[in-house]
Amino acid sequence: MAADEPLVLGIETSCDETGVGIVRGTTLLADAVASSVDTHARFGGVVPEIASRAHLEAMVPTIERALEEAGVSARDLDGIAVTSGPGLAGALLVGVSAAKAYAYALDKPLYGVNHLASHICVDQLEHGPLPEPTMALLVSGGHSSLLLAPDITADVRPLGATIDDAAGEAFDKIARVLNLGFPGGPVIDRLAKEGDPRSIAFPRGLTGPRDAPYDFSFSGLKTSVARWIEAKRAAGEEVPVRDVAASFQEAVVDVLTRKAVRACKDEGVDHLMIGGGVAANSRLRALAQERCERAGIRLRVPRPKLCTDNGAMVAALGAEMVARNRRPSDLELSADSSLPVTEPHVPGKHQHAHDHDHVHEISKDNLYS
Repeated sequence: MAADEPLVLGIETSCDETGVGIVRGTTLLADAVASSVDTHARFGGVVPEIASRAHLEAMVPTIERALEEAGVSARDLDGIAVTSGPGLAGALLVGVSAAKAYAYALDKPLYGVNHLASHICVDQLEHGPLPEPTMALLVSGGHSSLLLAPDITADVRPLGATIDDAAGEAFDKIARVLNLGFPGGPVIDRLAKEGDPRSIAFPRGLTGPRDAPYDFSFSGLKTSVARWIEAKRAAGEEVPVRDVAASFQEAVVDVLTRKAVRACKDEGVDHLMIGGGVAANSRLRALAQERCERAGIRLRVPRPKLCTDNGAMVAALGAEMVARNRRPSDLELSADSSLPVTEPHVPGKHQHAHDHDHVHEISKDNLYS
């Protein structure tokens, strides 16, 4: 870690995690997270208004905790990055507003970055600089995507995406049908280890010869599993929860890894990066490793904590923006719940986004003296 590498704070509030990370170059210094998942669990899913209020309450304490953990002052920062989209509009707005306030008060450049691109860039904190191009399989509650990134700061190309339920969303819905609570991913992963993945032949969506080679569909699988469970219950039979969990999980990870390896081969890329919350799934990691080794592909998967939403991934992409001299965002930056992955960051329109009058300078001194 060199002292001249960019020191960047990242803020992530796209869903129910208030994440604040600090990195210097590609070295992680702090990763503070405040989660409201327990509150949402009572409702069986994320409630946007509750998430927004939780972000508002957690923001300043989480930033202060990250600065303390990193052992740096806010004035030492070279930039502030924030997820500006995609995500829940209200939740994003809290993070963007906080980032703008800190950037203004500290007179630091602001970088509004893309949530999906951040999930790719976080791997730099674990395995070093990303190869160019990078092939990435992103899997979470809100998206399942295959992306090719020749330049993570400026050129991210979607090859395929989910056309209905994302993989993580399917995990949550099946967990609800099985009365396993929320979130569904971790509990299904745990129970599946004790079940037989070959016991029930659930369908593999969009894997026919005429189907889109890189798109994903888990809605049919979700419906098939739910009907299978309902039939068992209607017949008065006990539902083999562990076998259902294992068979369902196998159907999901089979499709994900099969399409990802195919994309690598088709594009001539000899490595695969997997990110997003579902990348913490142990069976996905194991099957991906097995298939990548067989195909001569190097697999890069961050540790589970860096796969779920966190501020470190936002800081990682922000640091890369600074290192490559990408233009900062304006202080007029807004939250964009549908920000396309083809926009890794939102560059400003004005050259001098941080020039302010004397009255504002006095205000900043009072605010951050």
